[in-house]
Amino acid sequence: MSDVSLICDQALNSFLELVRLHHEIRNRGLKLISRKLESQVNEILEANSKDLKVATKMVEDGEIASSLLDRLKLDESKIKDISDGVIAVSKLEDPLNKIQMTTMLDEALQLDRLSCPIGVIAAIFESRPDALVQIASLCIKSGNVVILKGGQEAFNTNLLLTQVITSALIDAGLPKGIIQLLEGRKDVRSLLARDDAIDLLIPRGGNDFVRYIKENSNIPVLGHTDGICHLYIDADADEEMSVNLTIDSKTQYPGVCNAIETLLIHKDVSKKLLPSILKALKEKNVEIRGCKKTLSIFPDINQASETDWKTEYLDLIISVRIVESLEDAISHINKYGSRHTDSIVTNNESSAEKFSLNVDSASVMLNASTRFADGFRYGFGAEVGIATDKIHARGPMGIEGLITYKYRIIGNGQCVSEYSGKNAKKFLHKKIL
Repeated sequence: MSDVSLICDQALNSFLELVRLHHEIRNRGLKLISRKLESQVNEILEANSKDLKVATKMVEDGEIASSLLDRLKLDESKIKDISDGVIAVSKLEDPLNKIQMTTMLDEALQLDRLSCPIGVIAAIFESRPDALVQIASLCIKSGNVVILKGGQEAFNTNLLLTQVITSALIDAGLPKGIIQLLEGRKDVRSLLARDDAIDLLIPRGGNDFVRYIKENSNIPVLGHTDGICHLYIDADADEEMSVNLTIDSKTQYPGVCNAIETLLIHKDVSKKLLPSILKALKEKNVEIRGCKKTLSIFPDINQASETDWKTEYLDLIISVRIVESLEDAISHINKYGSRHTDSIVTNNESSAEKFSLNVDSASVMLNASTRFADGFRYGFGAEVGIATDKIHARGPMGIEGLITYKYRIIGNGQCVSEYSGKNAKKFLHKKIL
């Protein structure tokens, strides 16, 4: 169990030091993290091996899902990818102290809006050690400090990665306490009570977990619950593209939140396209649960229930529904989806535009796999998570999601009294930027 109070206080003090440092010092720290990750591959793999043994036993005992093992496992190639990701973050433009807006309130009275870090971030995430490095690197780049809490099944790996990152940052001249790791589950409850020190909570996990975080803390929460994503095949869809995008969106990595859980297809092309699509899914060992109309075309599948339309499987399972129209597909997505990522396959520009404007999701794909909904693939370098709420940040959260702003007025001795009363001066309110 960690001393959560001490960790929070240290994080707050570290933030006040970090925010004063030049961005080149932060970049120096990121580059050194990358080098140390590659130089300590063997140690990282050894720690990861210990975790995999524990996690395998937890799967056998029914404590965690088997899909988590894939997320947990590291190898040399994955560590190289993680290291390259840190370098990619270091090459991003410095996001701090950028003038976002300038207004001349009056002559010699200027209002600026400046970008600045949020402050102290607490990130609670699932069994993905790569997520720890991604979150840490984005926080460093954006001038935030972060308190991390990973799953117990990844404890040894997360601990070693935190030690590697901390060592690199200290060697680079950054203050101690920028990155800290909580050790026990009980620490989370203590963390949730520290709204005096923590500015933002980012939970990454299941629906129940995120809801628990939101209900048990006064700290602002940014995250998503379910990833109930859809692929809709329109009446004007290409057959080969429909098959390829269905397979990629469902099977390329089924245990993640941007994999599709439901396939929707227009009735006018269902008899023509469904057999080849469902056959391709079967060949990938996907369990198919279809509506009654789907069963009439492809009877060798299970019937879908109402529950299936609102279930995140995170597995090789998919629900399939034949819809009457584009409008019917949009209505289904907005009713059963989780506002994460949804895609349309169509050659009709009008349908694509209507889908794009009317589907209320953080990411909308037009003739592209839902698996593109990712911070790295969006060019953010990495992501701290995916937000499906509409406040502050939405979709894959990169640097911009960790930035807020403050206002600055530059004057020359002006007083508000000059702009009040009978002979009050008038504001210019001239927009410059």
